[in-house]
Amino acid sequence: MVNRKIVCLGGGIGTANLVRGIKKYFNDITVVVSMADDGGSAGRLRRFYKTFPPGDLINCIMALSSAEPIMLELLKYRFAGNRYGSDVSLPGQKLGNLILVALAQIKEDFGRGLLEMQRIFKVKGNIYPSTAVPISIWAKTSTGHTVTREENIDLGKFKGQIIKLFLRPKNPSVSREVIDSIENADIIIAGPGDLYTTVLPVLMVPSILEALKKTSAKKIFVVNVANKPFETPKYTIEDFAQAIKKHCQSVIFDTFFLNNNFKPAIPSKYKTQYKYVPIPDTNKKYPFRVVHGDLISEDFSLYHDSKKLAKTIVENL
Repeated sequence: MVNRKIVCLGGGIGTANLVRGIKKYFNDITVVVSMADDGGSAGRLRRFYKTFPPGDLINCIMALSSAEPIMLELLKYRFAGNRYGSDVSLPGQKLGNLILVALAQIKEDFGRGLLEMQRIFKVKGNIYPSTAVPISIWAKTSTGHTVTREENIDLGKFKGQIIKLFLRPKNPSVSREVIDSIENADIIIAGPGDLYTTVLPVLMVPSILEALKKTSAKKIFVVNVANKPFETPKYTIEDFAQAIKKHCQSVIFDTFFLNNNFKPAIPSKYKTQYKYVPIPDTNKKYPFRVVHGDLISEDFSLYHDSKKLAKTIVENL
């Protein structure tokens, strides 16, 4: 085990994959999860119960849990039906999300419910909402249009390309635990994950950004294996860095990790939309270190392989 405090920023499948791999190397892991999600079944629960979006928190709980396999099967079980159905219907809901919302109501506080959830499912680490209130995001596009809500950005329901992302509220409150974990971290990792709908909604929170700039931790950004249509079309590593600088007034991260194995074919369902993020010009100098290696999942080539990514990170600390 590496005896260092590590903090992961983001949420969703990318962050869950990351922590699933690094938990074999680190015994002090904190995950800070975006509270901007308002789509799918988690968004339905957020709206109907006026609560925090539970989906990405559950993904991270599953990744860090040492509970019996059947307990994890329960967490990820999704009732048959449309994830984007009515806010008041059960079909399409995931049981883990429902349990977390129920615990929040039993404990009369979402934070206490989340702590109880982590205790019940034997989570080895700490998982915190990025903000003490649910937040929303909206963006301006290259065509002069405005697109509101995380779900609409995520599904590409807008014209042009995203130029600038905004938070609502602009300066949401953040728990002391989140700030302390960032300021006292030895290593901070952001990504992989959707840049505008998952990663930046954490980095842009003013008090989190201030803590990131203050901490002496090593800061790592994991670039996605493939570019998502609409959100990061044709992005290079420079585009990711520039987007971070534009929204955070600094590139922040001293090391960027990038996959360089393009042999696995992109699944036929996605190959007309998704493209691999290209390897940067080796002759060009960047204001950050670039580490590239075989990080791709052979099972599903749009994702990182948890074991490969964790091993590469540890080898390059």
